This record gives sequence, structure tokens and C-alpha cells, in this order.
Amino acid sequence: MTLPLLPNSLTDGRPTMLGVLGGGQLGRMFVHAAQSLGYETVVLDPDRHSPAGRISHHFIEAGYRDPDGLRELAARAQAITTEFENVPAESLAELARTRPVAPPAECVAIAQDRVREKAHFARCAARAEQAPSGPGGVAPAPYAVIETEVDLSAVPDALLPGILKTARMGYDGKGQARVATRDELAAAWHGMGGVACVLEQLLPLAFECSVIVARGRDGQVVSLPVQRNLHRDGILAVTEVYEGNVPPALVRQAQTATIDIANELNYVGVLCVEYFVLQDGRLIVNEMAPRPHNSGHYTVDACDASQFDLQVRTLAGLPLPPPRQHSAAIMLNLLGDLWFDAAGAPRPLPWADVLALPGAHLHLYGKTEARPGRKMGHLTFTGPDAASVRERALRAAALLGIEAF
Repeated sequence: MTLPLLPNSLTDGRPTMLGVLGGGQLGRMFVHAAQSLGYETVVLDPDRHSPAGRISHHFIEAGYRDPDGLRELAARAQAITTEFENVPAESLAELARTRPVAPPAECVAIAQDRVREKAHFARCAARAEQAPSGPGGVAPAPYAVIETEVDLSAVPDALLPGILKTARMGYDGKGQARVATRDELAAAWHGMGGVACVLEQLLPLAFECSVIVARGRDGQVVSLPVQRNLHRDGILAVTEVYEGNVPPALVRQAQTATIDIANELNYVGVLCVEYFVLQDGRLIVNEMAPRPHNSGHYTVDACDASQFDLQVRTLAGLPLPPPRQHSAAIMLNLLGDLWFDAAGAPRPLPWADVLALPGAHLHLYGKTEARPGRKMGHLTFTGPDAASVRERALRAAALLGIEAF
């Protein structure tokens, strides 16, 4: 397939079609962005009621390893992406035999394995430190890989207290345990089934932030602003993006490090890298997501190109002009807990009062059932300055029963 795939173009007499593995909210917002440029879309997901599948031109109900489903996806779509990192990298590699796929399967495989991911971060930081100019490299927290009882016994005392994380299939705080002693470490590792894990030294955090970049096949990279993030119970709760939300020196360092990480991977697509800012001001790289990210949802309302627009552009081989943020923004995640009262009974939410607040942008994901901890939507506030946006976001949080920030 020859790129670029231009908007409003035809392939074999039909509108050009873009495909996505995964039918969740990220896939849904990708579909919206693709359709706005005139592309048709096809979604593959095992859930026939998936948010993206319900709005796509075509839907394939199949598992991510299903050979018939993958063949149909490749037959329908002229280019294919993914909405989350835990799709099998092997499926992406198979699709890439006949279709342009972004992100590349090897990049997804690295992001799926914390051991390989941290090794990549460490290599990028070491190379950056050798550069004659620039803001310097950003290394991961001190860590140890634990795959065997021998590894467990060899863990340096300096890494405790720490956070034990499974090497694979961990996100939104899942597959993690905080440990303070060797006994707690051993119990946690055995409790996780003795699978490959990474133990990270627990560091004194000031706050967390993230950077989203988009990289084309020609190596061009553009960056969105640095997002300041607040997590609760391991799940993103609030993202704030406005001038001064992060010190300028850290903004430059985080954006440069993220671009280096993408370039060293020869990445294609949208990539998010998450960072810790320590109490002493140092920046530590935490993890990456080879896809659009929850912390970037504000871009739909506050930027002239959203992270999903950039995902479409990188997939189709379109130009990548630097995105511009035109409004201060604060995003609140809307979890399924809000749909229930203290007794666990369903409750109505005061959407009319929320939407009466200036600058409110409500995005609900079309999920058919609310559950505690489930991401049901997000609410972004935009405005001319951080103070007014924050005041309205806090009013909305109070109306909805979200803890103040």
C-alpha cells in the first residue's frame, strides 16, 4: 500500500479505510478523528458492544489473535493502528506483512515488557548524557529485574522500600505492590506467581507529568505540551495543562527525552511517556504507552490538533504541523464510581449543572454499563487562563462528588 492515504481518496473504488485493533474509548476517539477527515473505519474487538465498534463503518467481532479476523481486517483496511498496548505484538507483525501498521510491532513488544522498556530508557539516557549540549538524559528509577529466586536474593538493600511491578500486563496500578522489607518483597513476588518482575526504588515524588509526541515514517516528530497529572489509586484522576504548570527547564528536558525515546525506537505513531518529578527537582522516566493516552484527552478541546488527529496523520502518512494549544485546560476523569451513591445504588448525575459552567466539554464513551473504576468518560474545562479554568473544574468536581485537587 502506497502512502500517503489522502483524505477523501478512493481505494479500488471505495473510500479509503483505516483499521484499529481494539474497540475501547481510545479507539472510539480515533474513529471520530478519522471519520472527520472522510476516511471510513473498521474496528476489530471481541466485544460486539465496544464503544468504537458501535460507531465505526465496519466492525469485526473477533479476538486479537483470531486469524480469520486479522485477515478480514487486513482485507478491509488500507492501514492499521492499535488503541492499547496489550494487543499481541505478533498480530501487529502479521498485519504488517501486507499493510502499513503504526505503531510498529517491535515498539509495542518493548512497551509490553518493563524489563526491555527500562533497558531502552537507560540506553537513551546514557546517550543523551554523552551529547555535548542539551538538557541531559532522563534515567529510570534505580531498579532490579527479578525472574528467579537467585535474583530475589540478590536485590540490593538500597532498593527497599520499593514498588514491585510485573514485567508484563500491568497498567492503571494493576500488577503492582509496595514493599518495605525483604520479607514483603518475597511474599509479593510469590503472590504474583513468581513471574518476571521489576523492583523500583521508592522515590520522594513531588508530582507526575507526561509528554505525548507524534512521529511520522519520515522521522519528523512533533510534541504536545507537557501534562501535569494527578493519580488516585493508580488511575489518572486530573490532568492540568497550561503555561507554568511545570517548570520550563523540566518541560524542555521531558520533551527532549521523549523525542529521543521515539527516535531511538524508530517509532511511528503517537507515543506517550510518563515521568516522575522528585522533590529535589530531578526528572525520572517511568513508562511509555505506544498509543494516545488518557492524559492527552484535553487536546480534543484545547489544541488545534488532538492526539487522535495526530494518530490519523501518522498512520495515513499525512503532514505533521506542530500542534498548538489555544486554551488553558484541566481534564477530570469520570470513573464508574460516580454513577453510584454511597450505598451502591445508581444515582443520576447533575449534567445540566455541569454543562452550565463556561468552558465545559463533556465526553462520554458510550459504555453500556458503569462499574467502579471503569473509565466512563472525561470532562475538560478550557478557558483563557489557568485560574478561571481551575475554578470551574473545581466547581464541577464538587457537583459530581469528585475529590478536590
